[in-house]
Amino acid sequence: MKTDRIAWTVMAFLTVCSVGCTANLEAQKNQATAIRELGEAYLAEGKYTAAYQQLVKAEKIDPRDPYVHYALGTFYYKKGKYDQAIDEYKKSLDLKPELASVRNNLGIAYLAKEDWDTAIACFKELIDNYIYITPHYSLSNLGFAYYKKKEYKVSEKYYLEALNIEPKFIIALRGLGKTYLAMGKIHEAVAELKKAIALTPDIAELYLDLGDAYTVSGDFKKALQAYNKVVELAPNTPLAREAKEKGKKLY
Repeated sequence: MKTDRIAWTVMAFLTVCSVGCTANLEAQKNQATAIRELGEAYLAEGKYTAAYQQLVKAEKIDPRDPYVHYALGTFYYKKGKYDQAIDEYKKSLDLKPELASVRNNLGIAYLAKEDWDTAIACFKELIDNYIYITPHYSLSNLGFAYYKKKEYKVSEKYYLEALNIEPKFIIALRGLGKTYLAMGKIHEAVAELKKAIALTPDIAELYLDLGDAYTVSGDFKKALQAYNKVVELAPNTPLAREAKEKGKKLY
């Protein structure tokens, strides 16, 4: 009987500890989430020092939160520390492999390192991922990677697939325009770049690309107009200086 009473007492004690420990663990997770969300908010506002401080604090409390590693990866990416960004994105995926947006950002980090083949492998994993609600981003990223590899036909294929999903996707329209320019399809390049400009007439980079296309076509008057528009939209910038230099060569 005495043994039974001791066993019952021990079981009761362990049950109380278990409930207490579970409640404490839940409280810690909630605390970590609140701190991580504050860090994410600072990150979105471009307050990188404050963001980093909060995210590191959240990671110490809950190192198995995939979202804190995702946010840290984004922090490192924005600071130009691509290897560290890749490490954090990989930690996030190890904890939660189905996070498609993390895999896409991992591919973007590899693009920044000009590791085109590894980036392509990341984006291709997302193509058949039906959970990923914005597949045109990965398709467009594939188009860019193949463009940088000078595999223009493949680049064209992926940009067209992206535009088939989202016809007004400016990144894909611009990418397709630049791809056509590289392929010597000048008329098609002009057409795609003009579509992009019609949708977003205040992006200076589009006019620089359009000016390049008109220059190759021999329509120097329209090329100069496009370069002048760059200067108008982005005065006193490296982009404006580039446009001025290109414009001078047309005289």
